Amino acid sequence: MHNKMITIRAAVALAFAGGALAAHAQSADTWMVGVGATQIRPHVSSGTLAAPSSPNTQVDIGSDTQPTLWVARMLTDHWSVAAPIGFGFKHEITGAGSIAGVGKIGTVKALPVTVYAQYRFLEPSARIRPYAMLGVTYAHFYGARGSATLNALNPSNPAGGTGLSVDSKWGLTPGLGATVLINGRWFADLQYARSFLKTTAKLSTGQTISTKLDPDALRIGVGMRF
Repeated sequence: MHNKMITIRAAVALAFAGGALAAHAQSADTWMVGVGATQIRPHVSSGTLAAPSSPNTQVDIGSDTQPTLWVARMLTDHWSVAAPIGFGFKHEITGAGSIAGVGKIGTVKALPVTVYAQYRFLEPSARIRPYAMLGVTYAHFYGARGSATLNALNPSNPAGGTGLSVDSKWGLTPGLGATVLINGRWFADLQYARSFLKTTAKLSTGQTISTKLDPDALRIGVGMRF
């Protein structure tokens, strides 16, 4: 009986300890780090390529999914600041408009750098805690390359092929998310955001095309607080 009472008391003590951890899971001064997968999915509204080119020459941009990290800090029980940490996304550029169906005309790599202010609803001890956020994004585009198809389509194609570059740009990024406590230290995180972003692609032959990207960022992952 004595051993049984000790076991019961130990279980109760552990339960209270777990409750105390949960109660402070997302309170002021808490750090949170996590790892997950992020998909960047552009919603493209393309301009037309400057002359010389076929009328209504437009582009579309494909999606990419990559592993990402993130770090966040609770400033108060409700306000936090967060930053995703990515390693770059690679997007295919395909023909649209009058050149729809030609396939890949190039690729470009993107490294979006965003800092979010987040407001977390409910209390720090809530098991499911939704949040709204607003961020500033700097989308760094690099490593753009034209394809053989672009060379064939471009009437001004120079010797050695048509070079391609994409301007890096700033944009605003609102979003929504939710954390779901697994235990006092670990949690799952779901997040959706959209960046309002417009950029200009430039060919080495002097032609340009302005494109509204407005990409969605969808993330799922797990994190740890400390």
